[in-house]
Amino acid sequence: MSGRDPRDYQVAVLGLLLAYGLGWLDFDLGGGTVFAILSSCVLTQYLCTRLWHLKQYEPKSALISGLSLCLLLRTSGLTLAVAAGVLTIASKFVLRINGRHIFNPTNFGIAAMIGLTGQAWVSPGQWGNVAFFGFLLTCLGGLVVNRAARSDVTYAFLAFYAALVVGRSIWLGDPMSIPLHRLQSGALLLFAFFMISDPKTTPQSRAGRILFALLVALGAGFVQFVLFRPNGLLWSLVVCAMSVPLINWFLPGTRYEWARQAPEPTVAVSMKGALHETPGPLCRHSSGGRLFSPHGLRLLRLLRHEGGHQAV
Repeated sequence: MSGRDPRDYQVAVLGLLLAYGLGWLDFDLGGGTVFAILSSCVLTQYLCTRLWHLKQYEPKSALISGLSLCLLLRTSGLTLAVAAGVLTIASKFVLRINGRHIFNPTNFGIAAMIGLTGQAWVSPGQWGNVAFFGFLLTCLGGLVVNRAARSDVTYAFLAFYAALVVGRSIWLGDPMSIPLHRLQSGALLLFAFFMISDPKTTPQSRAGRILFALLVALGAGFVQFVLFRPNGLLWSLVVCAMSVPLINWFLPGTRYEWARQAPEPTVAVSMKGALHETPGPLCRHSSGGRLFSPHGLRLLRLLRHEGGHQAV
């Protein structure tokens, strides 16, 4: 996997959205709660990395989960906010199949806190229905999912869910203002662009991701319009996430890995002394001779330089 890590864009976009919400939309979220959630996520990621003896600590993933919790979850106290952060990150390490975590961490953390405590909730109305903000969020989210190579599942889900909501209103004879109001939700856009698009918990093939998007949309519609329960998107994603291993088995694809920093280029020396860059830690002569590191190359240059003076 080459290129810049898409998590850099996710952190930047989610951070901007949180700042916008706190500064202009008057989120019911204090600075202490923000600090509690973010610090519990980052610290839990570090502790789990040590406990599971992993070689690399991934603070970006923890920060993305923490920012997403700040944007969506509301609790009745700091203790529950900390518990949400711990539960969110720990789920990645504990609930795994075939080396992959099953659930989107933020989705699991929110659903677990709502289901287990009864003192946590999601406030979709906090975003309002400002068209400018919806457009901004869509554009920023599109940038992120394109960088993460998961734009297909986002756009497929939005198409399926919009068709479901609009189709139901047409069938019931409702005015179009009702489905449009349901679709003009910042929480819906956050879910579509930053939660269902998680490249580590979505199916590996494009066909599998489109099928997954359809299942999540249908499940959300069932919870909302048949069971008449709130948070249909969250509950549907939790349930449908357990189908991903089966989808990967029927519709296999390439496993996603986060971008890693490319190795620093080194310089190879041909038998005639020509210099060129190659993308590895060690280089060969163009004739297939010995391997040279950059330090070895500098030594060769020094020897050649002094040898030239001796010849003169």
